[in-house]
Amino acid sequence: MKDFDNIPALMADLGKRAKAASADLAFASAERKHAALIAAADAVWANRADIIEANKKDLEFGREKGLSPAMMDRLMLDDARIQGMVDGLRTVADQADPVGEVLTEWDMASGLNIQRVRTPLGVIGVIYESRPNVTADAGALCLKSGNAVILRGGSESFHSSTAIHACLVQGIKAANLPEDAIQLVPTRDRAAVQELLTMTDCVDVIVPRGGKGLVGLVQREARVPVFAHLEGIVHIYVDKAADPQKTLDVVLNAKTRRTGICGAAECLLIHQDVAETLGRDIISALLAAGVEIHAEGALALDGTIAATGDDWGKEFLDSIIAAKPVADIDQAIAHIRQFGSNHTDCIMTEDADAAARFFERLDSAILMHNASTQFADGGEFGMGAEIGIATGKMHARGPVGAAQLTSFKYLVRGNGTVRS
Repeated sequence: MKDFDNIPALMADLGKRAKAASADLAFASAERKHAALIAAADAVWANRADIIEANKKDLEFGREKGLSPAMMDRLMLDDARIQGMVDGLRTVADQADPVGEVLTEWDMASGLNIQRVRTPLGVIGVIYESRPNVTADAGALCLKSGNAVILRGGSESFHSSTAIHACLVQGIKAANLPEDAIQLVPTRDRAAVQELLTMTDCVDVIVPRGGKGLVGLVQREARVPVFAHLEGIVHIYVDKAADPQKTLDVVLNAKTRRTGICGAAECLLIHQDVAETLGRDIISALLAAGVEIHAEGALALDGTIAATGDDWGKEFLDSIIAAKPVADIDQAIAHIRQFGSNHTDCIMTEDADAAARFFERLDSAILMHNASTQFADGGEFGMGAEIGIATGKMHARGPVGAAQLTSFKYLVRGNGTVRS
């Protein structure tokens, strides 16, 4: 890895080149962007051995840093996960191009015709931790939406991200698009992040994707607008009218499929009327699956750990879950409002009125009914990939795909029209 003595100069150069590339990319044809992403997908698959070799260096680095098993799982790449990246690139490529889409159109009595159309944001800075596949996802979505991007991956995934980025550049060059459209910060130096957060002259928005520490740092110190991908403190409320088999299947999948992703369930709230029946069955099934359970009340079975106040509102990102009985759906809603992160929350019930109440009275970016929270993913929403799950309320919210990486402008047409 090359050392850079002058980080401000390095970042200023990246920003200048990204801004120039964004001006050309903003009006690049849908066909060229499609060709670039397909060529990038082909390059990723053709170079998978090199990517896996680079990933071995990152895994060794992660072991030396003492990363948790869940974090190591986030970092690891194999043929199946590389195939997933390839599939994501192809899916994004095949989607309709959002740039230029007419969102609405109307005529005024003055004779003006007015259209509101999608337009790229410009230059996007993406700061992410651990997961190297974000390099492909973010690069693809920014390119599709006509934005240039500056990627700053986590120190743990430095080698993997560099190898994946090289494939994206191959795709861009093959389609004769600006090579600087997708750039990767070539250093682990944290000073590069500080610079990126203040580059208001050439960066239009920052997307942080990682833990609470990273997102908090970005929100505190950024002078550039931020799409916050905050922690996933994901709740599942098991209503008294829940179907037992559906609930067991969903809870086990939501917690154990992949424990280190932001859609993994972290807190289980169970209606007191079923706490000693279905609730205990769920706890027993989770224990049998090797999950550490921090429980209270009727859910505190042998093998669980007594829950403390620190367990509520905690993103474990590991094979750990907190569990407690609640008096009713309103107490569950109050708990989620107090301790949730507005990311993803789920209700298990066969009572349509209860589901409607849950959906109506909570304002998380994603609300689910009788479905695993592991579906909280742009790919599973049909977006091909996502740049993150935005938990704020301004502009983009929920999975951020290509369409969410656009703004809009008004096109106003007259015929010598003047205002009286």
